[in-house]
Formats: sequence, C-alpha cells, structure tokens
Amino acid sequence: MQSLQDKASEWSGVAAADAFAIDDVNIFESLGGTPQPFVDLSTNFYTRVYEDEEEWFREIFAGSKKEDAIQNQYEFLIQRMGGPPLFSQRRGHPALIGRHRPFLVTHRAAERWLHHMQQALDATESIDVDSKTKMTNFFRHTAYFIVAGNEMTRQQGHGVACKHATSKPAE
Repeated sequence: MQSLQDKASEWSGVAAADAFAIDDVNIFESLGGTPQPFVDLSTNFYTRVYEDEEEWFREIFAGSKKEDAIQNQYEFLIQRMGGPPLFSQRRGHPALIGRHRPFLVTHRAAERWLHHMQQALDATESIDVDSKTKMTNFFRHTAYFIVAGNEMTRQQGHGVACKHATSKPAE
C-alpha cells in the first residue's frame, strides 16, 4: 500500500520534506503578519482561473462565486502558513480531499491549477523569493495529494478521513 503522501511526492516530484518546509518558518509572520499578501495572491490566482481560455478548466469552478473562492483560499493559506485559523473558524477543518471530492481533480487539472498559481506567485511582489519557493513546493505536492485522494475515493466510493490515509487496491 502506498500512502497518499507518497503518491503526492511521486507524482509531483516534490519530497514531503520540501513540501512541508512551510512548517519550518512562519510564512504568515515573515510576510508581515497581515492577510494582504495572501489576499493579493488569491485574487491574482482566481482572476486567472476564472478567465482561463480552457472551458473544461473554468467549468470546474463554475459552481462557486469568484469572491467566495478567493476568500476560502486566502483564509486557508493564512491558516496553513502560520496565521490565525480563519478558515477553520468559518468553515471547519480544511479536509482538502473531502472538499475537492465533488470535482474531477485529475493530473491535467492539477497542472493547469499549478500553472495559474505559479503565475500568480510570480506576480505577487509582496511575497519574497524564499517564501515563494516553499509555497510552490507545498502547492505542487498538495495538488497531487488531492489528485491521489480523488482517485482513491472514486475507486472506493467513499471519503478519506485525513491526510495520513493510505490507498488500498480497488476491490
């Protein structure tokens, strides 16, 4: 059995230690301890997503209002990068696999998502280079963690409790 984290590392090309280097420093504090860099990043990202030229990709997000998507993302990022637990206070545990389960999150969709996130990171001047590198590794690994979880739950027909769940062969 291969864990979802192991699959994410294999598929993303990012070792778990590199993906979770965001935990070695409080990125929220290193970026000034304010929400603004995360708001800027999320706004830049979702502007790109909602204007994507690929209809199949835009349709993944069609059921969400852009403003809600932006808020969900920046609150999650603030919380995950060492800031206050804004996302959990408003929406509960992030439960990334469960929250993304309604969407067909494929390798292709992950790469398109990562394309837009990299462009948004590059354009967000309030985020320093070291933080961008750590965030890029985290995003790449996490995107493929969600792909692995999505594939597993579709095969098994049920949810995954946490990030430490392992995949099992389809029965």
